[in-house]
Amino acid sequence: MDWIKVTIYTTSSGIEPVSGRLMQLGITGLVIEDENEFNDFLEETKDFWDYVDDGLIEHMKGETRVIAYVSDDISGRELLTGIRGSISELAETDADNAFGRLEIEIEGTRTEDWANAWKKYFHPIEIGERLLIKPEWEELRAPTDRIVFNINPGMSFGTGSHQTTQLCLEQLERYITPGCRMLDLGCGSGILSVISLLLGAKEAVAVDIDPNCVDTAYENAAMNGIDKSVYTVISGNVVTDPKVREIISRHKYEVVAANIVADVIIGLAPAARGYMKDGGVFIASGIIDGRQEEVKAALEACGFNVIDMNRRKDWWSVVCK
Repeated sequence: MDWIKVTIYTTSSGIEPVSGRLMQLGITGLVIEDENEFNDFLEETKDFWDYVDDGLIEHMKGETRVIAYVSDDISGRELLTGIRGSISELAETDADNAFGRLEIEIEGTRTEDWANAWKKYFHPIEIGERLLIKPEWEELRAPTDRIVFNINPGMSFGTGSHQTTQLCLEQLERYITPGCRMLDLGCGSGILSVISLLLGAKEAVAVDIDPNCVDTAYENAAMNGIDKSVYTVISGNVVTDPKVREIISRHKYEVVAANIVADVIIGLAPAARGYMKDGGVFIASGIIDGRQEEVKAALEACGFNVIDMNRRKDWWSVVCK
């Protein structure tokens, strides 16, 4: 298998939060390159060195780097967009710039060049009983009675190939009813909210902390014949941004979905409950194996009744009312 090297530029203070974000996404094999730690190591072990290679010293100068590797296939590409979204969210919380520029480099390619990488790997996918996800650059080979969702993911998470997205979509098939309202927390490409409208929801609101997701979600909606009169996409923090909360709270929702990571779901749970109609359903996914009971307990502590939990490979979804 081929691998893609992902380098995140940060500071010594950023090592722990950046590493934590990657681990939440299921990435555990990390390489840390930090000048301060390297210099401390040299000082502590100087009695054992005759000399230290100048090239190594030069390489360790400057910014701290957290390095990870993802598989060079569709799952890896989807994971790259998850990394980008999570690091963008971390940068949003770093008001003092303690974690540095938090810029991501992919094998020497900046994030702006990610969008075209999808075309090599992304092909139509059937999901659940009724859905077919189709990249907009491909044609269907045969007629289908499934609901076809056309997508160009750009740099946003959500193509349908990742287990977390599939778990969410299968639940949306069950719980979206004609005329309901749907709220998508952490919308990425807009896949969950746009498909909810295709399944019969009368209105959807989508929010993401990454401003790039707004244009991507609207473009994917237009590609599927969804008008802005029934679809609202906003950027901001649903917990701390009063403007975002004001827009979302104009309605109550029968279905709320959050395909993010465990810690963010736990933090969002009280807000999500406040936006829901009585009897509404909250679909949470993006929960790495080992965190599912913690998420379940947090949801129950907020007053939710967990009615279903599903696992696919290393990921879980939780459905509650």
